[in-house]
Amino acid sequence: MSNGHHIYDKLIHITAKKNVMVDEQLKNHTYTHLGGKADFLVRPETYEQVQEIVKLANKENVAFTLLGNGSNLIVKDGGIRGIVMNLQQLTDIKVDNTTIIAQSGARIIDVSREALNEKLTGLEFACGIPGSVGGALFMNAGAYGGEIKDVLTSTTVVDREGDLLTLTADELDLDYRTSNIPDKGYIVLEATFELKPGNYGDIKAVMDDLTYKRESKQPLEYPSCGSVFKRPPGYFAGKLIQDSKLQGSQIGGAEVSKKHAGFIVNKDGATATEYIALIHHIQATVEEKFGVKLEREVKIIGEDPK
Repeated sequence: MSNGHHIYDKLIHITAKKNVMVDEQLKNHTYTHLGGKADFLVRPETYEQVQEIVKLANKENVAFTLLGNGSNLIVKDGGIRGIVMNLQQLTDIKVDNTTIIAQSGARIIDVSREALNEKLTGLEFACGIPGSVGGALFMNAGAYGGEIKDVLTSTTVVDREGDLLTLTADELDLDYRTSNIPDKGYIVLEATFELKPGNYGDIKAVMDDLTYKRESKQPLEYPSCGSVFKRPPGYFAGKLIQDSKLQGSQIGGAEVSKKHAGFIVNKDGATATEYIALIHHIQATVEEKFGVKLEREVKIIGEDPK
């Protein structure tokens, strides 16, 4: 980009040289191991730095993208222009009685484990969700009958102007795998969860059971983005894909998992283009065979390769 040196200087002034990477391969920062280069990848250490980076992008009219921890995400092979922000340095988790306050870069798995340590029940469902706290709010993550909206009370965010806001859970319009966070352009900084006192043994038993179910049924041995599709009303996406005889289907290095049809795995150095082509092939095949339109749960961002 034409003003690249200027933007770089501004970014390292806001945070530090160690926190700003130029032309960074985003495949090194996504669970699928897919994605081209970011012009700038920045990892702020404080809320104030997040605000200043957003304000810089606005002032300089530079494209801005929040990456999260890259778990439920596909970055295209052409990469992302402008500033890409990663919040993985914001990982504090604090417990106050039955309340847990967790920063957005913390893994929701780690928050569920902290709840277990404090004998608090309500987050057991999250013990196998690989995403960050911010990502969990972004898509109202859920599993095994539980959802983030069941336990979230409030959140601190930065808006598109770089202002700090505190919002209640109701203000996020949380629904099945959705929220208003992407539409509003919010950057989640921290979340407050309200749990209930419980018995350590009972909580651990539930988490152990859910972990066993996850490890026995999901293809964790390969890079993937997790569940690719939302559950269509009245159906299960994985069952529809399985009944369409698509398990084991490959485009390049991307494969419909033989272990769980709802997953696409990066089996052999897949590109994002191959991964996305396989998603489209699944959607077209399922619609042709069953008349059901599968809606993506995974988010796709970035540019096509030139």
